[in-house]
Amino acid sequence: MAEASRKSGIALISPAIVLLIVGFVLPALIMLVLSFRFYSGLGGIGDAWTLGNYVSIVTDSYYLEIIGRTLLLGLVVTLICLSAGMPLALFIVRASPKVQTATLLLVVFPLLLNVVVRSYGWIILLAPRGLINEAIVALGAGTWPLALMYNMTGSVIGLTQIYLPFMVLLLVPALQNIPADVEAAAYTLYASKARVFFAIVVPLALPGIIAGSILVFVLTIGALVTPRMLGGPRFRVLATQIYDEFIQNLNWPAGAALAFLLTVLTLVLIWGANRLAARWTRGFAS
Repeated sequence: MAEASRKSGIALISPAIVLLIVGFVLPALIMLVLSFRFYSGLGGIGDAWTLGNYVSIVTDSYYLEIIGRTLLLGLVVTLICLSAGMPLALFIVRASPKVQTATLLLVVFPLLLNVVVRSYGWIILLAPRGLINEAIVALGAGTWPLALMYNMTGSVIGLTQIYLPFMVLLLVPALQNIPADVEAAAYTLYASKARVFFAIVVPLALPGIIAGSILVFVLTIGALVTPRMLGGPRFRVLATQIYDEFIQNLNWPAGAALAFLLTVLTLVLIWGANRLAARWTRGFAS
């Protein structure tokens, strides 16, 4: 009986395993092999093996600046999404059923639009002669347009709007799982709202917070379209640099090395966040 159950379980997960191998493991291995190839502008990709692509990444200040900018962008967007998503998720959880439905529809609706369309919308708003700057000048709040595009600011604004729904959708079920009587008991002991939030709500909603933060961070550091459109060609992050290495420079080994670095970086961050969450959860339970 146990043997049959084990075989049934293997049969059920085998399609997912095959998909993971074909769609992720094999491409990652091919990318890893390609990243050790030698490249020259005249000869293209050669047969020689080299560590030069990785040495350049860890020693060249140009690449180190791109990596640092990418991580900073991911951190800022994640913190803003968490700060804005937590109050919105709390409002959804504690609202009436009709208000919950309407609010969730408003949160999910932007996901139905293509990322390119939403980025173009932000270009109309954030451009030097866009609606926001025109309104600022018209109201007399300033005489020069604000630099809201072709920099970190534009990328943060666009990516926050794009990934905020993911944060909210993961926080809502985590907050719904918190027993109402726990908060009620804290209030009967004259705990303030701030103490209840930070001592009860946040620790109990930690799985949703960690999951939402990981998802938003990973999506942000791998984003290509929005940083290119709102950040401009001079605002380089790992995804845009990888694209340029493959498409414009035709330096596939360098692009593969950067792509593999981004993959490893993402997996390490996910693993570290999960370990931290597990340790935090055990500490809170004890």
